Parts: sequence; C-alpha cells; structure tokens
Amino acid sequence: MTTPSSRIPAEAIDSLLLDTSPYLSCNDCFAQIDTYVEGLIADPTYQDIPMQVHLHACGVCAEEAETLIALLRGEDG
Repeated sequence: MTTPSSRIPAEAIDSLLLDTSPYLSCNDCFAQIDTYVEGLIADPTYQDIPMQVHLHACGVCAEEAETLIALLRGEDG
C-alpha cells in the first residue's frame, strides 16, 4: 500500500510520459538557444516546439535559457 507521501508527483509522471519528438539533443539546443531566447524576448508567444520539449525535459539547458533570458532583459540575480 502506498502512502500519499510516497507517491510520484503528477508533474514527474507527466515529464516521463512527454513525447520528445521531434528530438533535439543538448548540442542542438546549445547551437540554437540564442535564436530561441531572442525570439522569446521579441515575442512572448514565439513557438519552437522541439526547443520547448527539450527545455521541459532538460534542466541544464532550461537553466541556460533562463539565464540568457534574464541577462537579455537586464534582470539581476
């Protein structure tokens, strides 16, 4: 019997079941991340599905994207 505290969070399950196609490797992501971030800064509704899927699943690349966004917006921290 599982207790509520031992259950896997729904967000973790969703990320495991996420369709990762079209696949984008970390190398591909780093090659394209500047363009993606610039697109987001210029237009918050900008969409790049392969990049968004990769960033949702890869914490390292997501952190890089967040850092670039903050840098380009001039945010401290």
